[in-house]
Amino acid sequence: FYTVHSSTTAKREEMDAAVLTGMDLSMKKDPSVPQILIYHTHSQESYKNSKKDENVVAVGQKLTDLLTEKGWNVYHDTTVYDLAVGKLDRSRAYTYALEGINEILARYPSIQVVLDIHRDGVGEDVYLKTEIGGQPSARIMFFNGLSQTPEGPISYLANPFREDNLAFSLKLQLKAEEYYPGFTRKIYLKGLRYNQHLRARSALVEVGAQTNTFEEACNAMMPLAEL
Repeated sequence: FYTVHSSTTAKREEMDAAVLTGMDLSMKKDPSVPQILIYHTHSQESYKNSKKDENVVAVGQKLTDLLTEKGWNVYHDTTVYDLAVGKLDRSRAYTYALEGINEILARYPSIQVVLDIHRDGVGEDVYLKTEIGGQPSARIMFFNGLSQTPEGPISYLANPFREDNLAFSLKLQLKAEEYYPGFTRKIYLKGLRYNQHLRARSALVEVGAQTNTFEEACNAMMPLAEL
């Protein structure tokens, strides 16, 4: 179920399936207040045939619309965090995004789910595509930051919700296997935190890659909204 990057380690006792699947992350729907936040640390990521504004922010808007149709109150943050003075600056994007997200969560403490929607970068010969409901769809990947290296925890990147985040992505992964086999890639585990320390149900989602079309990325939002 997992790909573990060399920047971290995933010990057996930390990845106890019985514990993670046994955690209750259910929510009561309340359309009167925002309950789901969607944002984009790397807003400039786009697809192979993207026209202007056909990027991950537009994909996030598709997910927002689908979840709203299901009766959820969704706050879609379209702030650009990866441009500084007109130049791409991904190295500090997570710092800028953290400031913005904290402001939103302070304004709307009712938010319980935080989704950072990205687009992956892969080799040009890799095509992350499947078919769902007769529609070509980009495959997605859930991504967890473990706040630890192989040497141990990163003290300045503490995440009190790390286990909850792991449970959240695993439950989503299991539902994907049940309803949409082949839709998700393995969950990716890496060493840093990636702003997943603010809510128990935080997930970074890679929607396809640069070799996918914008249409395939948008089509992937239907099954993701269902999950």
